[in-house]
Amino acid sequence: MMAGADEFYTRVGGDRIGSRQIDELIGIARGLVADNQINQAEVEFLQKWLGANLHISDQPVVRVLYKRVDEMLRDGVLDDDEKTELLDTLNQFSNREIDGLGEVLKSTSLPLNDPEPPLTFAGQRYCFTGTFNFGCRKECESAVEGLGAEVGSLTQKTNVLVIGIYATDSWKHSSFGNKIMKACHWRDKGFPISIVSEPHWKRYLPV
Repeated sequence: MMAGADEFYTRVGGDRIGSRQIDELIGIARGLVADNQINQAEVEFLQKWLGANLHISDQPVVRVLYKRVDEMLRDGVLDDDEKTELLDTLNQFSNREIDGLGEVLKSTSLPLNDPEPPLTFAGQRYCFTGTFNFGCRKECESAVEGLGAEVGSLTQKTNVLVIGIYATDSWKHSSFGNKIMKACHWRDKGFPISIVSEPHWKRYLPV
């Protein structure tokens, strides 16, 4: 059940935020996802709006959105995976799934390997999906490439699928949910693919 307006605005951040600004951002998000597509010009508009409203961008959940948009536009190119990720995030925000968007998923809500496997990098193929606290997907890929791993789309040759820490409990209905379900299917068929969380993956990165 949707929380009352006062509770909603308080939960978004530690301090009360003006309803006008939040409603405006939700309206922008709904407009951007209305056609289930997003282009670079729209993302640049969103980045400018967030930058001009730093008192909102300073809040925990919205800060994640602002950081992700900034990372996506840093190289000047918005690729298809980044568009898909941002569409998921904006859909969640426009539906006011605020409390879920910023939560760290518990292991029981994802089909992670149990027990969690030890991870190596040299000669291993990694795939990343979801939204990461570590950084954008390209930064995650660069981190493992520097350790000798290969990166790419999910295939039957993938050794490790890493799921980002930010998501909602409705992950099965997100665009990256299909990728997770496909990995589960291949794992059940005996393919040597491990599904791990971002925190588990980060534990194996050099400090």
